Amino acid sequence: MKRTLTYTIENEITVLDFLKRHGYSHSVITHLKRTPYSILGNGKWLYVNDRLMPGDTLTIHLIEEESSAKILPVPMDLDIVYEDEDILVLNKPADMPIHPSLNNYENTLANGVADYYQQKGEAYVFRCMNRLDRDTTGLTILAKHMLSAAILSQDVANRAVHRTYLAIVEGTLTGSGTIDAPIGRESDSLITRCIDYEHGECAVTHYRSLACHNDLTLVSLRLETGRTHQIRVHMKHLGYPLIGDYLYHPDMTKIDRQALHSSLLEFTHPITKKAMKLSAPLPTDMRKLFQDFLEFISIQIRMSKNGFMFLIGNLHKAESILFRCTKIRKSSLPESDLMK
Repeated sequence: MKRTLTYTIENEITVLDFLKRHGYSHSVITHLKRTPYSILGNGKWLYVNDRLMPGDTLTIHLIEEESSAKILPVPMDLDIVYEDEDILVLNKPADMPIHPSLNNYENTLANGVADYYQQKGEAYVFRCMNRLDRDTTGLTILAKHMLSAAILSQDVANRAVHRTYLAIVEGTLTGSGTIDAPIGRESDSLITRCIDYEHGECAVTHYRSLACHNDLTLVSLRLETGRTHQIRVHMKHLGYPLIGDYLYHPDMTKIDRQALHSSLLEFTHPITKKAMKLSAPLPTDMRKLFQDFLEFISIQIRMSKNGFMFLIGNLHKAESILFRCTKIRKSSLPESDLMK
C-alpha cells in the first residue's frame, strides 16, 4: 500500500508538530522516521525536527509493503458501500466473523478483504474500526493505511463516529428513551455480558420505536459507547430482548440469528475531513417480518403530494413518520399522519 499526501504550510512550524496536529500518531511518525524519503519538504528529505515555513510544500509518502501475515486470502463476494484511497466501508452479511480465530480461520470478513487486495496486487493490513458480532449485519469501516487507522481510532475514542442500528425486539415497545446502564462480564462466562452497576463499564444507548407488528417492534438504536453486546444486553435489561439472540433470548422461531443491523454510519473522513453519511438497507431476513407494513408505508408516501420517495430498507429517511406507531393497522394510518 502506498499513499502520498501533500500539504501547503501556512505558518512556521516543525515537521513533528505539524504531523501531530494532523492526527499522525506516535507509531505513524516512528514509521515515517524509519522510512527513507518518506518526509519531503519542497522535494528534499526532511527530519521531524526540521522547520517548515509559510508556503512550503510538505509531502508525506506512506508505504506499507507487507500484508497481514496470518490472514489467509479467501475469495468471496464483498458488498462494498464506499471505497477511496483511505477507507473501505463494507456491508457485512450474517454468519460471518470479522477476524479469524481458532475455529474461524477461513470464513471471516478479513479473509475476503485479503483476497480482494491480493487480486488488485496491493499489500493490505486488515484494520477494522467498528467490529460487529458474527451474526450482526451491516456497515463496518476498514482503514486502508496506518494514518487513517490512527485518526479513526481517535475519533472512535472521542465518540465522533456515530453508529445507528436497526433491531427487532420481542414485545410492543413505544416511544423513545435512553438506557444508561454499565455492562460487565458475567462472573461464570467468558462471553456473556450483563448489567453490572458495581464493576461494569459505562454504556449508553438511545432508542426509538419505529414500528410495531405481531408483538414485535422495529427499533432504531444509537450508541454513545461501544461495549461488547451492548445493544443485546441493554434491550434485554429494558425487557424487550432481540429476537433470535442465542445468548440473551434463544428463541429462533422467527429468525435464526439476532435481529440486529448496523444501518447508518456518520463520521468525518480521516483525510479529506468531508462529512460522511453511509447507510445499508435492512437485510431480507429482518425486512420480511415487517414486509406488509413497509410496503404499505411505501405506497402511501409515493402517493403523497410531495412525491417523497421512500426506499424500503433505508428507514432513516422515514424515522419521522414511523416512530409514533404503537400497534399499527394498515387501514388506521391516514396519509396526513404519514407526512408529519
